[in-house]
Amino acid sequence: MDNDPILPPDSGAHDIPLREALEERYLQYALSTIMNRALPDARDGLKPVHRRILFGMRRLRLDPAGAPKKSAKIVGEVMGAFHPHGDQAIYDALVRLAQDFASRYPLIDGQGNFGNVDGDNPAAMRYTEARLTDVAQRLLEGIDEDAIDFRPTYDGTESEPVVLPGAFPNLLANGSQGIAVGMATSIPPHNVGELCDAALHLIDNPNARSRTLLKYVSGPDFPTGGLILDSRESIAEAYTTGRGSFRVRARWEKEEGGRGTYQVVVTEIPWQVQKSRLVERIAELLNEKKLPLVAEVRDESTEDIRLVIEPRARTVDPVLMMESLFKLTELESRISLNMNVLVKGRIPKVIGLAEALREWLDHRREVLVRRSNFRLRQIEHRVEVLGGLLVAYLNLDKVIKIIRREDEPKPVLMTTFKLTEVQADAILNMRLRNLRRLEEMEIRQEDKDLKAERRKLQDLLRSEPEQWKKVGEEIKELRTAFGPKTPLGKRRTHFAEPPEHDEAAIEEAMAVREPITVVVSEKGWIRALRGHVSDFSGVAFKADDALKFAFPAETTSKCLIFASNGRFYTIEASKLPGGRGHGEPVRLFIDLEQEGELIAAMPFVGGRKFLVAGRQGNGFVIAEDECLANTRKGKQVLNLKEGDAACALALVEGEQVAVIGENRKMLVFPLEQVPDMTRGRGVRLQRYKDGGLSDIKTFKGAEGLSWTDSAGRAFTLALRDLSDWRGNRADSGRLAPKGFPRINKFG
Repeated sequence: MDNDPILPPDSGAHDIPLREALEERYLQYALSTIMNRALPDARDGLKPVHRRILFGMRRLRLDPAGAPKKSAKIVGEVMGAFHPHGDQAIYDALVRLAQDFASRYPLIDGQGNFGNVDGDNPAAMRYTEARLTDVAQRLLEGIDEDAIDFRPTYDGTESEPVVLPGAFPNLLANGSQGIAVGMATSIPPHNVGELCDAALHLIDNPNARSRTLLKYVSGPDFPTGGLILDSRESIAEAYTTGRGSFRVRARWEKEEGGRGTYQVVVTEIPWQVQKSRLVERIAELLNEKKLPLVAEVRDESTEDIRLVIEPRARTVDPVLMMESLFKLTELESRISLNMNVLVKGRIPKVIGLAEALREWLDHRREVLVRRSNFRLRQIEHRVEVLGGLLVAYLNLDKVIKIIRREDEPKPVLMTTFKLTEVQADAILNMRLRNLRRLEEMEIRQEDKDLKAERRKLQDLLRSEPEQWKKVGEEIKELRTAFGPKTPLGKRRTHFAEPPEHDEAAIEEAMAVREPITVVVSEKGWIRALRGHVSDFSGVAFKADDALKFAFPAETTSKCLIFASNGRFYTIEASKLPGGRGHGEPVRLFIDLEQEGELIAAMPFVGGRKFLVAGRQGNGFVIAEDECLANTRKGKQVLNLKEGDAACALALVEGEQVAVIGENRKMLVFPLEQVPDMTRGRGVRLQRYKDGGLSDIKTFKGAEGLSWTDSAGRAFTLALRDLSDWRGNRADSGRLAPKGFPRINKFG
């Protein structure tokens, strides 16, 4: 039976494949998000919500010189006329434009509590007031002079600007952040003086590349200051491709105290970092004992940032202490660059520095042309009106006579004096108080001035070089107003080279140095007991598990693990679980296959040598420093054939080697017969007919060969007593001496 629903014939419903319906609707949503919410316009650097806020404030006449008005009134105006979204979303956008720690050049002058760098929320919109800044005024300059296009608002009752005239390079000066569907944008703020210099160079050299412009734009300029540590090459690459990141650090200084003491004071922090959260993070690390060089952190900030960090002791190196803080906290941050913007207001595109400035300059030229044409039309109209007024003054009596006698004076005036309709209307609308001798002289002078201005505008519109010259003059004036000599335009973020420090020293500085004992069980569970433990009788293990390795170390140590796959693994002792429980599987720390076994475990000391060997009897000597691994995958040292496995490791402590096979045959030969290698199969140590190698050991000839039996008794044979077992590498050897353990291990 057909279970499809039966629809009435006039319902208007029809079948659509679900995939097509979803694709169409999701595409509409994605385009709406990209175009109307997340990505800024390359020309004015604004998203629609910001543009609507500025335009709404202009309609409310909130000029920089005027009195501010309640933020609630502004939000209501914007929401009711232009932006049909939540009032809180609009207010949040307004607040960000007013925060001098978030915006490099604030577009809104806020009065009241607009939040702070600690991350505290602003006051409710009914308590705060706002007005436009001089920067915002420049973005809006010329908006009434046909400089840009308008479009209907969401309800079609009014119109809103598609883009602002933008006499300020807002895209790069204030930056932008946004996440759309399938794309995002992240543009840090820059210094306007530098952008103006680069733009002027681009006017003179239209084909200049981004790398060339870096002579003027040295990098981002964050409102909170800080230091950028990236190389010039990496900065150039980021600005050329439009993608990259910047490594930004807090600025700090050392303040000397009495009796050789000191404290470090942080005066600038990276952009978008909440100061209170930063202090909390440092305090958490102190409680977790992950900052052993730091004793205390205090926030003594007022209007300026002042974080005081006290060292654990006066002997602590301040640079090393700060390096440990940079590694673990947001005192050092990565700020991304992804210049994904709407080009021409329509096309999402990742652009470089040169293209971003070119978009702004082209827009400024278009605005100049449109404003000039608008002014030209105004002049044409006024000159036409002045021509009519001049006729009236020269024939005043006749004009008055016509007006007094005629029922319809307008057509008579037009016919008598050959006037246009505009001129006739101007004469009829003229006030009686203007009928004085002086007015005629003023009309003639105004007519002369307007015609001179008209010639200049016509010359400007005919000449593209003149247009670029005019744009350049506007940019020079902008540079003067916001240049490096002004308080707002002075560069706040500077550049520095990261201090050269041994990574190991920094790692050591970040861990408390305490004695521990590392314990590894037969089933591969690892943990760290506090202190150096020698009696393991009280150490508990899981059922069917027992002690396999145990060695003393420190929390700053690195632990070396040698596995049956011939790889060495490295584990930071500071990351090992404590000794209260049974520990954790070693495979949580290293990438060891399930069938792999642990052959040896020891602390990394450095400078030592190991003799490693596989079950088939091959081995070689390797320096301990060559065994450190940088990743979880470990470092392959002993190459193995199929069916072979690493089975033994011995610390090189003498000039003789003892090898015992699974067939209980033992061989002693000089260590000099075994080569030093960094990786490989090695050479044959002992030859077997059946079975393979069981254990190896090195010893000093003067001290003899020692071993321990299963009962714990120690045996030692002098070198002269080992003559029956001495031979050369790759010999078969002889049966082990009396008393040698049945497990075929030297112990």
